[in-house]
Amino acid sequence: MYSQGLIGAETETEETAEFLDAFQSRIDAEEKIEPNDPMPHAYRKTLIRMIGQHAHSEIVGMLPEGNWITRAPSLRRKVALLAKVQDEGGHGLYLYSAAETLGVSREQMTEELLSGTAKYSSIFNYPTPTWADIGAIGWLVDGAAIMNQVPLCRCSYGPYARAMIRVCKEESFHQRQGYELMKSLTEGNEDQKAMAQDALNRWWWPSLMMFGPSDTASQHSDQSMKWKIKRFTNDELRQKFVDATVPQAALIGLTMPDPDLTWNQGKNNGDGGYDFGEIDWDEFWRVVKGHGMMNKDRIKARKKAWDEGKWVRDAALAYAAKQNSKAA
Repeated sequence: MYSQGLIGAETETEETAEFLDAFQSRIDAEEKIEPNDPMPHAYRKTLIRMIGQHAHSEIVGMLPEGNWITRAPSLRRKVALLAKVQDEGGHGLYLYSAAETLGVSREQMTEELLSGTAKYSSIFNYPTPTWADIGAIGWLVDGAAIMNQVPLCRCSYGPYARAMIRVCKEESFHQRQGYELMKSLTEGNEDQKAMAQDALNRWWWPSLMMFGPSDTASQHSDQSMKWKIKRFTNDELRQKFVDATVPQAALIGLTMPDPDLTWNQGKNNGDGGYDFGEIDWDEFWRVVKGHGMMNKDRIKARKKAWDEGKWVRDAALAYAAKQNSKAA
């Protein structure tokens, strides 16, 4: 099932009740699990799925913004967008490396992505028709990512937790960058303000979907919480995001596209929070299953890059083999 010879490749461990209890005791004691440590098959499988999906999302997430690099309205904006896209490529590499410590190869993960077996975040299957979309992605999409990823810095699996520390620092900068872009548009002329509002209208609900299905419909959340891979449920993170983002929109004069959005002082143990409208879960599952506006385009672009980059991978492996033979 997993590639041979990789760090953390799966070994035969009898998963007795004693073994599972001892493993859970390590989790409960906040010990980090490292690649060569014995771990339940289901724990390893969950991490491969989760880290792989995260890595794919970073790489595919370069595509909606990449086509705006040549059309950025100023040199400053172009440089900032170039840096952001480069950061996202780096995040993907960190995460693929973390997944490889579990015994799965990058080639296998990519093949699963291209075949549709593996998934990436549904948010990247929406188009970016205006420059304001770049601001909305930074503010909302990266903002949602930060809300989800900061707790992952305390994930029970060491390589994933350590990779997330740098990722979160950079994503935080991306979020501020996107918000500053949206703020600049709202301070411009009427067309620019309308462009910003339109981007918010289109990206708000997909951003809420980023946290995954509601807790009652989630297949993995309870076990991931028990293993401390995740620290909060999907709905808890979604609520945190709404409560943090609504005041930000009001500050720059944008209106949330949700007529049901109301302040509820009784939420969050009396600290207050926002009630919000019903998410269109039919749309969420339709996009996840490959029927979003940009699904086919994203996979086509990823396949093209993978195929055209084969010679680079082959050359790098050949060079490494040559150096190893010299060392021997």
